[in-house]
Amino acid sequence: MKKIPVLAAAVILGLAVMGGCAGKKLYIYNWTYYTPPSVIEKFEKEYGVKVIYDEFASNEEMYAKLQAGGSGYDIIFPSGDYVSIMINQGMLERLDKTKFSNLGNVDPLVLQKATYDPAMEYSVPYYWGAAGIVVNTAKVPNFEKSWSIFSRTDLKDRMTMLDDMREVLGDALVFLGHSVNTKDPEELKQAQDLVNNSWRPNLVKFDSEAFGKGYANGDFWVVQGYAEVVYEEIAGDQELIENTVFFIPPNGGPAYIDSLCILKGARNIDLAYKFIDFIHRPEIYAEFTDFFGFPASANAAAGAYKKEKPLYSVEDMVNTELKDDLGETLEMYNAAWETIKVGN
Repeated sequence: MKKIPVLAAAVILGLAVMGGCAGKKLYIYNWTYYTPPSVIEKFEKEYGVKVIYDEFASNEEMYAKLQAGGSGYDIIFPSGDYVSIMINQGMLERLDKTKFSNLGNVDPLVLQKATYDPAMEYSVPYYWGAAGIVVNTAKVPNFEKSWSIFSRTDLKDRMTMLDDMREVLGDALVFLGHSVNTKDPEELKQAQDLVNNSWRPNLVKFDSEAFGKGYANGDFWVVQGYAEVVYEEIAGDQELIENTVFFIPPNGGPAYIDSLCILKGARNIDLAYKFIDFIHRPEIYAEFTDFFGFPASANAAAGAYKKEKPLYSVEDMVNTELKDDLGETLEMYNAAWETIKVGN
């Protein structure tokens, strides 16, 4: 075969890739603040495609939209308990692992914890993390690193918790010494009463979307939420950054493994496989986690490529517990959450 100069070969290869994917789109339904624009842009450029990126604020919102006919997405990012639900309901494509070259980078520890799909038959771990508590120490100089902070009446109307049933009830269950996955009606009732009687009266609202902005503008001094959301909002405000503390209470709380899944009947399935494999390139995964201040919790090889110190560590999650699929017991949680959201 006639040799082609390196530069010319690269151009031809690029045109071939572009030609093979010209006009193609990949439809992603992901959490708010969860994939860096730079990573999306690199994928688009390499494969000559356009990524259409929609966002959700909770698993419940994502699931309800899909159940209501919100189809057309190729890749979704459910947490482990919803991966389990969606597998059981036949909503996910079984993965052909021969289409991946980077699954060997997925941390074995995360797969060990991903009991809902440890062989990655339907899901590939994206990130293992946990929500925690963010405190403005200029406004709240003295506090205990505990979920009990939400019972402080002196902080009334300056605090928010997530609009997320499993997170809030899970926090209360852990505080009371129970499992975040309890199926004991009495233990769940104790958690419901704690939230209703001691925490909710001090909250401005339950909020999974604007808590970062509210914290950044000074409306809220204490928020339960995700570190990356808050730090994204306060970027550039050095004084507030210096006065901000994020912690996961030492006695733990709910943890999550969010996964990359391909929806059943996805129209752009080949691109979906490429995107999942792209995310688990070590240098790309490092870029993703550096952007948000995450530890490289789901990709064992990415640590060598990281350039930023994470906002919290894997060790901070040592006492956290993954949220499981509760099966029929989920209705008991829904009923408890209803009393919290609308009143007893």
